[in-house]
Amino acid sequence: MTKDATIERPVKEIPSATMEAGQNSGQNSRQNYRMLPHNLEAEQGLLGTFLVDNRSLEKVGDFLRPPHFFVPAHQRIFEAIMVLVERGQTASPVTLKNYFEKDEDLIPVGGQEYLAELAASVVTIVNTEDYARTIYDLHLRRELITLGEDVVNESFAHTLDRDAISTIEQAESRLFKLAESGEIRGGFATLRDSVLTAIEIAEIAYKSDGHVTGITTGLRDVDQKLGGLHPSDLLILAGRPSMGKTALATNIAFNAAKKYAETGGKEGAIVGFFSLEMSADQLAARILSDQSGISGDAIRKGQIKEDDFRRFVEASQKLAQVPLYIDDTPAQSIAAIRTRARRLKRQHGLDLLVIDYLQLLRGSGSRQGLENRVQEVSEITRGLKAIAKELQIPVLALSQLSRAVEQREDKRPMLSDLRESGSIEQDSDVVMFVYREEYYLSREEPSQKVSESDEKFYERHESWAQRLQETASVAEVIIAKQRHGPIGKETLFFDPNLTRFSDLDRQHS
Repeated sequence: MTKDATIERPVKEIPSATMEAGQNSGQNSRQNYRMLPHNLEAEQGLLGTFLVDNRSLEKVGDFLRPPHFFVPAHQRIFEAIMVLVERGQTASPVTLKNYFEKDEDLIPVGGQEYLAELAASVVTIVNTEDYARTIYDLHLRRELITLGEDVVNESFAHTLDRDAISTIEQAESRLFKLAESGEIRGGFATLRDSVLTAIEIAEIAYKSDGHVTGITTGLRDVDQKLGGLHPSDLLILAGRPSMGKTALATNIAFNAAKKYAETGGKEGAIVGFFSLEMSADQLAARILSDQSGISGDAIRKGQIKEDDFRRFVEASQKLAQVPLYIDDTPAQSIAAIRTRARRLKRQHGLDLLVIDYLQLLRGSGSRQGLENRVQEVSEITRGLKAIAKELQIPVLALSQLSRAVEQREDKRPMLSDLRESGSIEQDSDVVMFVYREEYYLSREEPSQKVSESDEKFYERHESWAQRLQETASVAEVIIAKQRHGPIGKETLFFDPNLTRFSDLDRQHS
């Protein structure tokens, strides 16, 4: 037994492969043969404590499981103890006797008498949690060894479905799950502690300029509706092509990163941007156009003046201080996104993650057909939500909408228009749509009907022209779902030349 427990007499020693190897092969063999990490005395002492006092199971029952024990017999004993205790029965050598009368796993250690020896050997043990943590730590070490062996074997095996990058991604995914399972935390929090936390959050909102508790989007009305972007939330920004999804997401990402730079990290966010559709250069050109005030179209066509280059230099100097990191690798898997996000957080920090866009991501399967696309999108949305909770950051993911929008007279999007999977709506905390009526009106200029009088046509055309003028440079952000707040519509100003969204009243004042 370990030093921290008082023992009346030692429990019968379990034959180990190490001892047998030493007896048969001598000292050299013992040095070459390594057993997996384990502690028989700790396992025996902990099981003995449970048999003597079932209440001690309450201290470790939330994280300790049968597979965490090294000896198969100990796994069986611990599982039987848990079953009886959960039924409200007493677990003791007497009550467990019938379960293990003919159990072959107990024969090497002395059969059912071993249970009595476990209980009789313990006089007192006051550090049950320490013993359990020791056993759990050794379990994690054994899992790490197994993981390492699997990586070696998979690295030697060459298959068409699995390249080296996939092996790395799977290894990192398994390693993180192992690390996550090793967090022995959680449990109940008192209402008092929860209320104090809520008060702190409210105080932060009260002291901030825009009364925002989360990360600012840089858009006043959107911030007021959402309260900012909150940690562990998955936010979906959806829309039809040419509505400005990427432009709005880029504006939000840059505004948050710029605020971080301006306040020295007190507000705003370090932002990671996965651009699966546009290249990093194209995205940077949009931001440069926005900040310099020079049309992106003019930049692409070279229609700029000498003075514009000075504005470029000034804008680029400011952009150099903004913590916005762009990854434009195409067709990434959700596992790769998770891996790279964790790496960015570890190396530079990460407060906000933007994905452009969801339908360009891949699931874990390497060759999935169209019939499995719904399941794949479900896996992706669950993975994005897991990243948000795992890294304690908001994740803003862009999404395409189905063509059903185009078939309606009112083309404002609805939740049912989310493409390919209902899991997008289900897994998200916030669903927003970006909609520009001007886009549709400009393509629907009325033409005179055969039987229509000139007067009627002019009246209809004038009504269309007036509506087009009213909606010019106006965009709507429709918040169709918000788990922690109200839904509704906010109106923004959109400058197509600079691909910039901003507060509407500032432009008209």
